[in-house]
Amino acid sequence: MGVPLSVLDLANIGRGETPGESLRTSVDLAQRLEHWGYRRVWYAEHHNMPRIASSATSVIIGHVAAHTSSIRVGAGGVMLPNHAPLTVAEQFGTLETLHPGRIDLGLGRAPGSDQKTVRALRRDPQAADNFPQDVRELQGYLGEQSLVQGVRAIPGQGTGVPLYILGSSLFGAKLAAALGLPYSFASHFAPNALEDAVALYRRQFTPSEQLSEPHVIAGVNIIADEDAERAHEQFRAAKRSRLRLLTGRDLTREEADMALDSPAGQQAQQMLTYSAVGTPEEVREYLDGFAEHARADELMVTSIAPEREVWLRSFELTAAATGMVSAD
Repeated sequence: MGVPLSVLDLANIGRGETPGESLRTSVDLAQRLEHWGYRRVWYAEHHNMPRIASSATSVIIGHVAAHTSSIRVGAGGVMLPNHAPLTVAEQFGTLETLHPGRIDLGLGRAPGSDQKTVRALRRDPQAADNFPQDVRELQGYLGEQSLVQGVRAIPGQGTGVPLYILGSSLFGAKLAAALGLPYSFASHFAPNALEDAVALYRRQFTPSEQLSEPHVIAGVNIIADEDAERAHEQFRAAKRSRLRLLTGRDLTREEADMALDSPAGQQAQQMLTYSAVGTPEEVREYLDGFAEHARADELMVTSIAPEREVWLRSFELTAAATGMVSAD
């Protein structure tokens, strides 16, 4: 691979699993990723989703960082409109103080859930409009000069926790470019604007204290298996799962297969456009081509295999195929 690989762990709660089992699996995965040579592992803020255990993102990051030693651990991301910038600065300033040089803070402006949950979070529906200002305020708290007179983040001030702007549209690309921050595009589930957003970001990028040159992270799904047929069976199962999520219906396998040709089914398949599926060699070839297509400086891979064994093995086989580690 010409670019480093990192991992987005969605902390999925598998069928028959408890949230505790899911989180212990995330710790185990992070330890393996560290051994396999991945650059970083990120966790995303989601709320009121029965199959995802990453709602308290900063808590997971602290726990994983305490059980690893070198891999970078961070948020991909914190949905900033859900929180006061000062609170986020204090949380991540504390994490950086405890685990210096290992903490990342990716920031998004989506709610990370539905409208009922937005209200339960006491979130102002208009809060997303203040996202650029909130990012700057957060930067100030983590830097040496707070933008709010008389208010400091302790811990936080002077820690310089690196910020990343997450996005799936031109809005995030423009903001990341204007602030001179790395840009992480969610092409693993929102592929449409990838090329335009990256082109805009690179064209408009302004160097900053944090970053002298543009840095693009592009998301991509993986399912790697020595048996290509099994990998593609898992991919089909992942499409069914995505369709069930979009429709809110507990479709049988047969019903889901039939519905994949419907408009909702086409949307589910389109969301997974950027997916590397097959043998380790096929996955490596796809990732090489995708990195060039996305003009990416780093890839953020996430395994969408429903079966835990294939899910975990995908990361190891990908690491081995890209030359990071030898497969056992």
